This record gives sequence, C-alpha cells and structure tokens, in this order.
Amino acid sequence: MDKISKLLRQQAIAQITHRLAQELTTPVAPEVTLFVEQMLGPVRPLGVLFYGSGLRSGIDEDTLLDFYIIVRRQADWPRSVLACMANAVLPPNVEYYELQVAGRVMRAKVAILTLAQLRALTGFASLNTTVWARFSQPVRLVWHNDVQAEQAITHCIVRANVTAARWAALLGPRKASPVAFWNALYARTYKAELRVENGQRSSGLVEANLERYEHLLLPCWQAAGIQFDVQADQVTPDFPDRQRHEAQRQWGLRARLGRPLNILRLIKAVYTFKGSASYAAWKVRRHSGIEITLSPFAHKHPLLAAPPVLWKLWRQGAFRQS
Repeated sequence: MDKISKLLRQQAIAQITHRLAQELTTPVAPEVTLFVEQMLGPVRPLGVLFYGSGLRSGIDEDTLLDFYIIVRRQADWPRSVLACMANAVLPPNVEYYELQVAGRVMRAKVAILTLAQLRALTGFASLNTTVWARFSQPVRLVWHNDVQAEQAITHCIVRANVTAARWAALLGPRKASPVAFWNALYARTYKAELRVENGQRSSGLVEANLERYEHLLLPCWQAAGIQFDVQADQVTPDFPDRQRHEAQRQWGLRARLGRPLNILRLIKAVYTFKGSASYAAWKVRRHSGIEITLSPFAHKHPLLAAPPVLWKLWRQGAFRQS
C-alpha cells in the first residue's frame, strides 16, 4: 500500500469513527437507561449496546428491548459455569429480563459477548454473519465502564460497518446507488439467517436511515482499500471478476452455515436461556391473550413444566386457527 493510499485509508477510518461515535452516544429514552442500570446492579461489564426495534420505533407496552452486554471475560457476567462454557463455544448466550421501571413493566432480551468475541465476529473473516450485520445498523452504547472500554467497543462497531460495506461491494450490483448496495447486502444476510421476517424488512432498515447509509458506504470502501468510481448518484466498486467469484464462493459457505448455526443456538438456548419461562409466558400473552401463571418450579425447570402449560393452552384454543 503506497503512502497516499494509506493516508486516504486512515482519513476514512477517522471519518467513520467520528460519525459512529456520535451515533453511539446519541441519547436514548431515559427509561432505557434506567432499565440498564437496574439490570446491571453492582455488575460492571465493559459496555451495553442497545439496538433493534426498540431503538428504531420507540417504546410501548409490548416493546421487547434488545441489548448486547460486552464483558472482558466470560466470568464477568453472573451465570452458571455451563452457561459460560456454552457462550465461549457458541456465542452469544441470551437472557430475558422483566423489570419495574418508572412505574411500568419493561422487558428485554439480552445477549452476552466478550470483547474478543465481538472483535472476531465483526471481522471480514467471520463465518457468522449475524453480529457484523446487526452492528452495521444504528446502535447506541447506553452504558460503558470507562473511556478505554468505550473506545474498544466503538472500534468494533467501525469494524462491523467496514466488513458489511466490503461484502456489499463484493456481492452487490456492478453499478448502483449506495442505498442499493446496502439493500442487496441485508437481503443476503437475512437469507443466511433463520429469520421469519418477509423480504420488505431488510430494505426497511435502510429506508429508515437513508442519509446514514448514503454517507457511510464510500468511506467504508476506502477504509477497506476498495477502489471505486462515482458518476452522479451511481457508484461502481472496482474488482476483477475472479475476486467477485471467490467472494461468491466464500459467501456460499457462510449461507450454508448460517441456518445450522442459528438452529444450534436455539437448541443451546433451551439449556442456557436465563428467564426463558417468563419470556415464553410473555410471548403467549402477547400473541394469544392467554395469561400463564408460573410457579417457582416452572421458573427453575421450564422444560419439565412445559407439558401441562401446553395442555392448558390447547384447551383454551391457543393452537386453533382463526
């Protein structure tokens, strides 16, 4: 890499970092901050990232908040040894929380990663597309332990956006608007995961933040060392055909692994999903209107308690088509 290319790349990284650092520190609803502080209690992870529909659409009584808790070591978040081992082998673990905040019940689904896992899963070499795709979308750092932790997590978010933009260039159209490259990328990542949303969802992510995506693509390409041509509102990444073909082959591997990995995580969640009984009861009430009263035994042994609950739901018509 010559000196001019290196300087342009450094300037692009600085530009992306500045923009994303501002995005990460944009204030959120005070209830979200209160929820996080109550959830953490005396525990001090490196940081807490807030993302998803609660960030995009706001909070109502049925909103399920989405957080990632970033820790330095697996043991830094209180849970069983089995859960720590499972999170080390097949991250992330997921937990569910229901808390009284400002006179109302708020709920959250929480995933846990170490900083090293976050760094690896936001890199271009990662076979798991879920984390870098998620954090190439708007996200907030709603809690951090210190300046060093904030900088380390911000670096990973920058890394996620550069990785996403690089894949968008390799897999996307030969020539199109920046928005078209992002839309094509998210359509690919949705197909690579076990997702139930329809095809409009991936394009909706970009449409809700057009200015952001339009201004991030080219600096991210520069940071990734990708040359490109700009004509009016159309951009053309410069790749030889062999590099595109190799990228298609590499993506094929990721697409084949995506669903099996997500299914394995779902199976793992049966044994490690803290708060799973409360989460299931909330989902049932939300979708069917049927209230389920959970005993202490059901909270502790959700699998053993499931059959009588399923029988009750069947008798009340929860499984019948309307």
